[in-house]
Amino acid sequence: MPAQRLPGLPLPTALRGSETGTFTHYSIAVRLPEIGRRILAENHFRSHIAADLQALFEEIPDGDIRPLLDGYAPDAADWRAYCLPYLEQTWLQAPWFFVETYFYRRVLEATQYFAEGAATAVLDPFAYQKQQGLAATQTAVAGLCHTVNRWLTQPTARKEALEHLLSVALWGNQADLSLWPADNSDNPTHAEDVRQEHLLRDDTTAVTQHLLAPNHPIRLDLIADNAGFELVGDLCLIDYALHSGTAVSVTLHLKSHPTFVSDATPADTRQTITHLAQAANPDMQAVGERLQARLADGRLQLQDHFFWTSPLAMWEMPADLAANLQAAHLVISKGDANYRRLLGDRHWAFADSFAEIVAYFPAPLLALRTLKSEIVAGLAPEQVQTMPTRDPNWLINGRWGLIQFARPHENGGTRAG
Repeated sequence: MPAQRLPGLPLPTALRGSETGTFTHYSIAVRLPEIGRRILAENHFRSHIAADLQALFEEIPDGDIRPLLDGYAPDAADWRAYCLPYLEQTWLQAPWFFVETYFYRRVLEATQYFAEGAATAVLDPFAYQKQQGLAATQTAVAGLCHTVNRWLTQPTARKEALEHLLSVALWGNQADLSLWPADNSDNPTHAEDVRQEHLLRDDTTAVTQHLLAPNHPIRLDLIADNAGFELVGDLCLIDYALHSGTAVSVTLHLKSHPTFVSDATPADTRQTITHLAQAANPDMQAVGERLQARLADGRLQLQDHFFWTSPLAMWEMPADLAANLQAAHLVISKGDANYRRLLGDRHWAFADSFAEIVAYFPAPLLALRTLKSEIVAGLAPEQVQTMPTRDPNWLINGRWGLIQFARPHENGGTRAG
């Protein structure tokens, strides 16, 4: 789709692995092969699948981009188009966002995820990491569920409760298993420095006012990121919104297939809700049972779309998905990859206006993101100057967060296209 779909703003260049000395280069040249070795170690693939995976990992970073070969897959035609501009470019020459989504899609090709008759529920190559990520955080999960149940007994404290749960939804994004394995004791979910001074932008007051302004319950949409503890945080926010009278319905947008190691699919979400409902802990059980009831009556909708596993920028969103999102009073975008998609994974100046960049978005937008890549917008000029000294790894270590709210339709923006 043409770059001109972003109205009114010239597009900066895309991040690429050919930019030596950058985290982008490191991510492609080092992290992707490491993820590949972990996939092999944590699964018991048949020999020909293991060989295909090993061949994939050995292509990186100097091999050429090639078309996908699983023509029977439901997204095969889309991926033929996505790959076409980059054929015979190396993994380092093609844009980073394309390369990452292409890598995870190539993993599914090698593991025959879409093969006819395949039991995809047991072929998730990242299942171990997702399961461990949830199992390792059960104490935190129980505590969070207890907090939600307590807030629901305090109907006059909705603003305070929403602020707290939005903060949980933000910092839960630190548990990104494409960066930190689930069995790593240094998982930053447990870092002590997750607190107010690590927010580079905090629009909490504006967004809670927006959520509570209507005199009737609203529709809330959430574009999910990771399974595990982060997904539990998202589900607790959803549970509270539905049962406090804040939202009449919630649509949770999920990945159509496993990707980015820990990204949540509908199957992950249903399994997590079942896990909560069947827990011995009464607080977890109460949250899980309420969520099951909302799934049953349709007030909680789980939706997936192949756009979320594509290499497309957010302004290239298909019309059907844009029309769906337009019905929301607020869309919450979770995580680093979704933020990169919002910005097209391009070299915007860090002080460029976030609201102007996302003016194409079809609904009021809240971005909750901990920084794990060298891209950001909407910072104050003094932050841009001081952050490299304050923390040399501030862009990539996941210890700095953003709560960024924009009302594109009120700023004269329209959906691109």
